[in-house]
Amino acid sequence: MPFKKLHPRLLESLELQSIETPTPFEKRSIPVIKSGANVFCFAADGSGKTTTLILTTLQKLKGEAVGNAPRAVVLVENKEKVLALYDAFLKFTKYNTLRVYASYEQLHIDIQKSEIYMGIDILITTPKTLQNLFLTNGVSISELKICSIDDADFLSKKSDTTSMIVMAESIKKCQFVIYAQKSHPQLKRLENHFMEHSKLVQQ
Repeated sequence: MPFKKLHPRLLESLELQSIETPTPFEKRSIPVIKSGANVFCFAADGSGKTTTLILTTLQKLKGEAVGNAPRAVVLVENKEKVLALYDAFLKFTKYNTLRVYASYEQLHIDIQKSEIYMGIDILITTPKTLQNLFLTNGVSISELKICSIDDADFLSKKSDTTSMIVMAESIKKCQFVIYAQKSHPQLKRLENHFMEHSKLVQQ
């Protein structure tokens, strides 16, 4: 069964990449995320978590650039994962106007601030870098619509979880989606903060 009820530009991107049929995980998770609920998504590697993240993020932003402040943030563990996910997003955004920005600790903070100031739609970064940008007025989170955490198993490190909780307290009216292979105590901790009343999709 093909992908359904996605933005026409996303369907075109899928067709150009010869992606015709969703995986079982994609089929189950995409409608739940599109509903606007906060969601925990647990599935093994190779199940389609990253494709789900990309498609639902682009769907939320309706495939077009708006304003200057990011409307989507994607958090990952480190620079390598930032750059890998950035490349994955570009496969879907090169035929639309959405602006994706890769941000990581090794890139000088002043360079990041000046480039973000020029206007972006999707910010891919790490929890620590996002917190530094926010605390130095390098990024506005007032327009955020969706915040996703990819391969969130790294949040087993307490420092990253704490950074995430501090940031989430400053974000209002934003959907949170967390992707991981399985749950662990630090992820359960998030239920007491910004993941209350969340839904669960498990493969």
